[in-house]
Amino acid sequence: MPRPSGGDRLAARKARRERHAAETDPDVVMNAAARFLEARQRSVAEVRKHLAESSYPAELVERTIERLLELRWLDDEEFARSWVESRDRAHPRGRDALRRELTLKGIDRTLVAQVLDERAEGRTEDASEGFAEAEEGSADVRAAARLLARKRPTLERVADVRQRRQRAYALLARNGFDAEVCREAIAAYVREADAAEDGGDED
Repeated sequence: MPRPSGGDRLAARKARRERHAAETDPDVVMNAAARFLEARQRSVAEVRKHLAESSYPAELVERTIERLLELRWLDDEEFARSWVESRDRAHPRGRDALRRELTLKGIDRTLVAQVLDERAEGRTEDASEGFAEAEEGSADVRAAARLLARKRPTLERVADVRQRRQRAYALLARNGFDAEVCREAIAAYVREADAAEDGGDED
């Protein structure tokens, strides 16, 4: 069976959007939202944008959003906390980067500040994944330490110490850590590496 041409796909997409725009059944829009939520947790803004871009009537979109909020399928506060926890666990980012990401997800700035303040005050991450010296540092320093620990094998392939520090700094900066956090995390990284080398020399 021949694959549809680009023109055929455009025509099918146009027909689908026209069909969506004429939709009157709220269950159809609800089902579309549910399918969108199957992959992962979403913010209110993400779901609203997805449904609007699918050309569903604005009134049905808003009714669907309200119903999803009632059912607790959508919760921006929970979404923001989960996003930050997931980042800290799997892909450490600095506070500024997390703020930008959540803002792009449509999370209210006040809520973003609240969640990031909670992160700054809490200590939910596993310190064993970072450096011992960074254990008592700020949330950003601990996150930076974990990122450096995960990238240690790559960094240690760089023989020149100065170049290794430069690469570590660039890595942290790319992930949204400010200059002070970069310096503090790298200092802990270097001290721990030096201590490990000294320990190895004693054997």
